[in-house]
Amino acid sequence: MSAQYQTITLGGGCFWCTEAVYVKVKGIFDVESGYCNGHVQRPSYEQICTGQTGHAEVVKLVFDPALISLRDILEIFFVIHDPTTLNAQGNDHGTQYRSGIYFSSPPQQQVAQVVLDELEASGTYRRPIVTELLPLSNYWPAEGYHQDYFARNPHQGYCLAVAAPKVAKFRKTFARLALD
Repeated sequence: MSAQYQTITLGGGCFWCTEAVYVKVKGIFDVESGYCNGHVQRPSYEQICTGQTGHAEVVKLVFDPALISLRDILEIFFVIHDPTTLNAQGNDHGTQYRSGIYFSSPPQQQVAQVVLDELEASGTYRRPIVTELLPLSNYWPAEGYHQDYFARNPHQGYCLAVAAPKVAKFRKTFARLALD
């Protein structure tokens, strides 16, 4: 990884949907689905699904801040998921589906806190934002079959019903940031 690149990890519910959007964003060079901020080392998907490991389903993004700002990445994040639902996104329920920003440096924490504060003050949401802002810890990549899931399974029911609309919303709202 080039010294100019940064990494930020985001939990916006099911990682298939979040990954499906961020692979389409200019300036993001790698998107990896995984698990973070739990207490079990090297957790499996089956363990995560129990809700007992403390992990969140996340995507780890490697990006070039000269091409896309962290603010832009976070603005996309808040458009493609509901940051007001505790431990849930749509029909997915459990602590693994919580909304979270997991930073890897103090400057990232500062940018994320500013964005969160601005969103809360804006009145955009009728309910309080429950997105957690924590340092990244105990990250583990998801199994291979979870990586690039939407790209490999675009006609699967969940992908058609949940991921595809999020990708379409991203493309409409952030056309300037979308890859061709």
